[in-house]
Amino acid sequence: MSRRRTGAVLLATAALAVAGCQADAEDDPAPAPEADGTATTDDGESDPGAFPEGSTMARLAEEGSITIGTKFDQPLFGLVGPDGVPEGFDVEIGTLIAGELGIAAEDIEWVETPSQNRETAIENGDVDLVVATYTINDDRKQRVGFAGPYYEAGQSILTLASNEDIQGPDDLAGARVCTVSGSTPEQNLLENYPEVEVVPFGTYSECLEPLRNGQVDAVSTDNVILAGFAAENDDLEVRGEPFTQEPYGIGVAKDDVEFRMWINDVLEDLFADGRWTQAWESTAGTVLPTPEPPAVDRYED
Repeated sequence: MSRRRTGAVLLATAALAVAGCQADAEDDPAPAPEADGTATTDDGESDPGAFPEGSTMARLAEEGSITIGTKFDQPLFGLVGPDGVPEGFDVEIGTLIAGELGIAAEDIEWVETPSQNRETAIENGDVDLVVATYTINDDRKQRVGFAGPYYEAGQSILTLASNEDIQGPDDLAGARVCTVSGSTPEQNLLENYPEVEVVPFGTYSECLEPLRNGQVDAVSTDNVILAGFAAENDDLEVRGEPFTQEPYGIGVAKDDVEFRMWINDVLEDLFADGRWTQAWESTAGTVLPTPEPPAVDRYED
């Protein structure tokens, strides 16, 4: 074969190779950035390279799994179902956040985080974040960071349906009231209702039997938690209107401002595109009316 003939063959081969590469590129495009700055591939997985290098988001996307703390005993928000997996509004919010990292529901490890253990779980790195009816307040901000709020609750009272004597906080003088040790409701009762005998337990569900057998006269915590118990138990009723404001936030490591702000971005997307409303109406909204999403507080340390 002549040199001229050989050269023509080589040029044709090169042209075919380039065309093939272009076709492959069209068939397998690079991840496209989403509105919130993430990027996903065709199979729905998140691209770790779309997040800032060294960020918590990049690490979790690379690992393809996440550990989330929640409650296991609170109907409507975080209650372990028959399959051993928690369900409720908090669980839905955590699942949606994980999804923005490309992490599927089955790759979430759920860890029970009672009220008194939430800060410790975050500080020790036992969880990546906590979604657990977790009220944002200044004392807790000394130890952890908060994204949100994603919901605003209020402290209320639960009694036996047969008890007509207690209709609100003004009727609690001299009463024995069960709540959870280390919770915001406990602190509020101790500081603002000195005539109340506060009876602390480890979880709110542990308060129900003492209420039924007369050891305590009422249970007090956030209205949405009590509404869940009342919905499942005909002998219990929520009394009066909420008498505090309890903005629920998502707890993260205190110094991880980048992760906190990213979660705030995700929450605002959930509020805007209807996924927050859908999550509410499929869980807590089966008992409670659908509220307006709260405004996210992008506080500075």
